[in-house]
Amino acid sequence: MSYVGPDFDPPQPRRPRRRPLTVALAALVPGALLGWVVYEAVGGGGGGGADRTASPAPAPRGSAVSSAPASSPSGGNGSGGDGKASGSPSARPGGSGPLKGKVVVIDPGHNPGNFRHTAEINRPVDIGTNRKECDTTGTSTNDGYTEARFTLDVAHRLRDLLEGQGATVRLTRDGDSPAWGPCVDERARIGNTARADAAISIHADGSAPGDRGFHVILPGSVHAGAADTRAIVGPSHDLGVRIAGDFLRETGEPPSNYLGDGTGLVTRTDLGGLNLSTVPKVFIECGNMRDSKDAALLTSGAWRQRAAQGISEGIVSFLRAS
Repeated sequence: MSYVGPDFDPPQPRRPRRRPLTVALAALVPGALLGWVVYEAVGGGGGGGADRTASPAPAPRGSAVSSAPASSPSGGNGSGGDGKASGSPSARPGGSGPLKGKVVVIDPGHNPGNFRHTAEINRPVDIGTNRKECDTTGTSTNDGYTEARFTLDVAHRLRDLLEGQGATVRLTRDGDSPAWGPCVDERARIGNTARADAAISIHADGSAPGDRGFHVILPGSVHAGAADTRAIVGPSHDLGVRIAGDFLRETGEPPSNYLGDGTGLVTRTDLGGLNLSTVPKVFIECGNMRDSKDAALLTSGAWRQRAAQGISEGIVSFLRAS
């Protein structure tokens, strides 16, 4: 996500001391961190710049890979729908499997049609602690691959994997519906109404070149206005730590070198999508679209499949433990 508009204000500068989250992540994923050392030693990159047209990795038995081409992921063009930000695609019921009866809400960040509806997405909405714009356009790579397209492609792949495990999955937006938004408060409301067992908002960052890596954003404790995250802080932290560890192991993408003090975890209290959630929820910034190395990964279909796999494994681990 770019740091402009709702849920995208720049976080406070890093503090030199290590946060307690470093210990939590290190204790959870020693094998993943060892894998990262090997990754650096061989000069790998989980897909690399030459993999821009790679086909998706095979999906597990019982699931279907999104039919969109890997090099041109499916996503709305903003021209469809009824022009309203309310509503969302209906849930797709899961089948048999270990997650049967579990509900997961996936929130693909932004919308490709947002830039056509600036008045609508600039409308302030209440996020509990203050008011912020409904949504933003998001960011893109230097070659024009947009965050909105990336997030929907990963969301489709993640949905397929989770449905293959038996989960019922709902997306906050899909294809051209709606034509813009939904607003950040509505995205949270969709997860709440679905009584999701877990919810995740998928993004990619728009930081400076040289800033690399992923980070998972956890909700801080907020009790103001319509926001009350006190009941979900603990389970959301557990969900985020599990996703961070599995994402690292599956993709080889390093934890952010510019946020989170190397833990891949950041806690924030200024995001409407988290503040207004009443179910366990986290955001994931899968990489920095403005860095050439990260952009080469984000534009790879094979790497996006690994990203979805890592996120899925973290969610499955969380749901099995809860």
